[in-house]
Amino acid sequence: MLSALVRALYTAVLCAGAPLRSASARWRAITDRRAWGDYLARTAHYAEPALSGNVVWLDIGEDSDVAVAPRLVQALRERLPQMRLVITLRSQAHRNALRLLPREGDSRLWLPIDTPLAVRRFLRHHRPSVGVVLDGLPRPNLMAAARRLRVPMVLANARAHDARAHDARSQGPFGASLLLRTAMRRFALVLSQTGRDAMVLRRSGGVTVDVCGSLRLDFMPSPKLVARGIEWRQSLTREVVLAADTHAGEEAQLIELWRRHQAPRPLLVIAPNDAARYDEVAALVEHAGLWQARRSGWRGHPPPDVARADVWLGDLPGEMPLYYAMSDVALLGGSFEPNGGHNVVEAAGCGCPLIMGPHTLRVAGEAEQSLAARASLRVTDLAQGVEQALSLADDPMRNAWVERALGFSAQHRGAAERMADRIVRVMGSEAAVV
Repeated sequence: MLSALVRALYTAVLCAGAPLRSASARWRAITDRRAWGDYLARTAHYAEPALSGNVVWLDIGEDSDVAVAPRLVQALRERLPQMRLVITLRSQAHRNALRLLPREGDSRLWLPIDTPLAVRRFLRHHRPSVGVVLDGLPRPNLMAAARRLRVPMVLANARAHDARAHDARSQGPFGASLLLRTAMRRFALVLSQTGRDAMVLRRSGGVTVDVCGSLRLDFMPSPKLVARGIEWRQSLTREVVLAADTHAGEEAQLIELWRRHQAPRPLLVIAPNDAARYDEVAALVEHAGLWQARRSGWRGHPPPDVARADVWLGDLPGEMPLYYAMSDVALLGGSFEPNGGHNVVEAAGCGCPLIMGPHTLRVAGEAEQSLAARASLRVTDLAQGVEQALSLADDPMRNAWVERALGFSAQHRGAAERMADRIVRVMGSEAAVV
């Protein structure tokens, strides 16, 4: 009864904002044609006919899951060759999920606003055989509608962040934590990354929780990019240090530390996390008086003058495996400022030892497993990270780090297959829909 009252209040707040959202969308549509179409999609008004056949609906809950979702999609397609895929996105950052749709007839659209009418229209239009949420908080009205319409829901690649779990406990039985627990109980199945995640998720309301591993640990780098990175490394006559997925605040400090290092310097490769900041980072390097080369400035093999630069700026998206494969050691961006860190497995899959800072909340499970396997090490700040990177890049024992990294990556693969098997079983189980 209490949960129904809380959800009613939550719904009232959402519905009260509907006129304002509509007016805002109409106003923005004057200059941006996409704005009105986005609004219609978010309110589940569709001009296109629904997909026919066996429809699998995949909701990308976190920005970081855009990169790992293709593994799960591939595993599902192997088991369900005729499936039609509907992908829902929650933010602008997810728009590049278009690459998950290699087949004609699949669909990509916004996840509807969590009002009862919108979510019912969405589910009745697409008629999915199963809904799969990738590591995102469940939406209460959507979960309730899925239960009424007998659509089995699966939470996949699920994590229980320390902060999120603490918040749920500290809020007691009311408010957001009550909505979360009620929505969690409506999942037919929760597929967690680790046993520790599973314990917290069960306390949060997950009825059936299986441990399947992490899709991030299932990472398989592009052989073509790895081969190119190895080729580039062999052409260089000095060590290479990569700063991967860096954030604002990290680059300025890193560049200053690099400027102080006496020549001849190792090559520093900076690959910012946000493509919109490439020019900003280039300006920081220029201001420091370092000789830089931008990856977008050449094709094929790096020309001789590029090879002599102090800094390479990785300003072509999608080439991170290349940078890891050509580097002797990498610094994990997002972990030296309180941003939660980034994918630690990508480095391991490319055989690159990794140095991470203290802030890895977003990838806590993978980070601890990597540290335990001695595929990476943790430092207290960026200054210590640079010191350790320079030492490890020139360490005769570096090959042992490489072997441990590759072994760690190989040991933890298979999460996508395990998740796909369980999702297919849920689709075929009448008992799964409660």
